[in-house]
Parts: sequence; structure tokens; C-alpha cells
Amino acid sequence: MTTLLGGKPTAKALPFAPILADLDAADRAFANTLAQYRTPFASLIEHLKHYRGKRLRPALMLLTAKAVGKITPQHHTLAAAVEMIHTATLVHDDVLDEAEIRRHVRTVNAEWGNKISILLGDMLFTHAFHLTSQVDRRACELIGDATNRVCAGELRQVSERGNLNLSEADYFAIIDGKTAALTEVCCRLGAIHAGATEFVADKLANFGRCLGIAFQIADDLLDLTGDEGKTGKTLGTDIEQQKLTLPLIHCLSQLPEADAEDLRTAIRSGDRPATAALLAKTDSLEYAKRTADDYASRARQELECLPPSECRAILQKLTEWATRREK
Repeated sequence: MTTLLGGKPTAKALPFAPILADLDAADRAFANTLAQYRTPFASLIEHLKHYRGKRLRPALMLLTAKAVGKITPQHHTLAAAVEMIHTATLVHDDVLDEAEIRRHVRTVNAEWGNKISILLGDMLFTHAFHLTSQVDRRACELIGDATNRVCAGELRQVSERGNLNLSEADYFAIIDGKTAALTEVCCRLGAIHAGATEFVADKLANFGRCLGIAFQIADDLLDLTGDEGKTGKTLGTDIEQQKLTLPLIHCLSQLPEADAEDLRTAIRSGDRPATAALLAKTDSLEYAKRTADDYASRARQELECLPPSECRAILQKLTEWATRREK
């Protein structure tokens, strides 16, 4: 099995056996697109392999395609494009979060600085759209719309930093864009280009959306309770950046006003132990876990439009993995 830019394969950590050859084809499309930059930016391009771990988004596209019908070369191109967009968002996110570690190595911004990180992310975005243009107009429109939603979600999240009265509705609007938009479009494109009906494509798109929301809630929980040794990335950035996530929003709504103000003070000062102590007074961590499980359950229900198959079973397993992972 090949990998994008060297290094050990990681797809075996997830049950992707039926599509490993297709993931390899998508990897080659990704690598070939960036091959022209190997001479002037060799170390920078090589470093991108550390940003490619789970390959969840291209896998979602390929699994939905195979569950519906047949994987085509168009799927390989689109899978490379969505992974390129996702990688670009990670590079930019690390700048926004001032993160120093991702997948156990230094981030691009920690190694080369913010200016290079931003330009690298921009370059990945533009190449993703160039790849998509090789498929068809509808793919361009769908990926363009999804990327707009991702950027709008990120922009809204940054603009809400320090707003310690953020509502649950606002939080879900943010993650519906910044995370769920891309998982949603992966599943829609996988279905469409495998010949699915619009009904099935809509159901699988909603599967991707619900999975993305469950994934992001779990990710936000990891930022509060995870182990950096296991996650391989900088944690605690949400509190440091004063970004309210679901556990904190729920906790603030459940605490008496005096305790809620203490929590706001702890968040403003970046006091993680004090924040953890106040979180322990409510059921907020469990509340967030239950909410993630609920979205995972909704995602599984959407898969009922598919006939039984190995790929459908894998998609079901991914809903469980998304809420139980440790990294």
C-alpha cells in the first residue's frame, strides 16, 4: 500500500479494506498535483504527510460510492480534492489556534511561521479547485459551496472568541459549517458520481453532515479531556482562545450564576484546573457525549436507504468510531 508523501500508512487503523486501492489512487492524484513543488519547497511539501492521518473524508466519498454502485476515476480526483481542502483547513487552523504540535510533530506554523502557513493553505485550496474543474461543473459548485460554508464557519468561530454567552444554536451553526459541510459534500459527491438518485444522495449527504457534527463534538471533548500523548496535537486551545464549545455552553447554563461567573473568569484566564472543577459540578461532559451519540445515531438511520453491504457496514462502524476515538 502506498502513501501520499512517504511515511507509514495509516488507513489500516480504520476499516477501509474494500477501498484501500482507491485511497491509494486518490493519494497519487494528491501527490502528482504537488509534484511540481518538490524542488523549490521539498521539506515543506514533505511535511504535509504529517497532516494526513485518518483520510476520513476521501474514505467517506469512496465508501458511499461503492455502497451505491461503482467507484470511478472521477471519485479518485474528487477524493484528492476534498483531502486537499481538509489539509488546507488544518494548516490554517494551526495558525489560528497558535498550535505547535499536530500528529506528534511540529506544525507548519511552528516550523516555518504564519506567513508560509497561510500561503501553503491558500495553495492547497487553489489546487483543490483546479482538480475539481477536471470533473464537471456540478462538482465544482458543490465543493465550492462546501468550502464557502467551511470558511464562514471558521470566520464565525474566530469572531465569537471571547463571547462567553454563546448559545448552543450558535455553536451548532459554527460546526455545521466548519466541519460538517465537508463530510456532507464528500458523501453527496460519492453518491452522485456512482449514479445514485437524488433521494439517496440527499440521505447520504445528511449521513455525512450528522457524522461530521458528532465528530466535532467528540473533538471538542478531546480538547478538554484528551491526552496529548495519544492525540498527538496541542490540546486546551479552546480555553486559551476563549472558544465556547458544547460542554462549556451547557455547564454555564446549568451552574448557579455565581459559579457561572467563576467559570467565565477561569476561561478568561486560561485556568484549565478551575474549569475542570466547575465542569465536574454538572453533567456537561456526559451531556456532550450523549449529544454526539445522538448525531451518530441519526447518521446510522440515514444509511437505511442503502442495501446491505460491506461498505454500508463500515459506514455504520465509522459513526461509533467518531464518538469513541482518543485522537
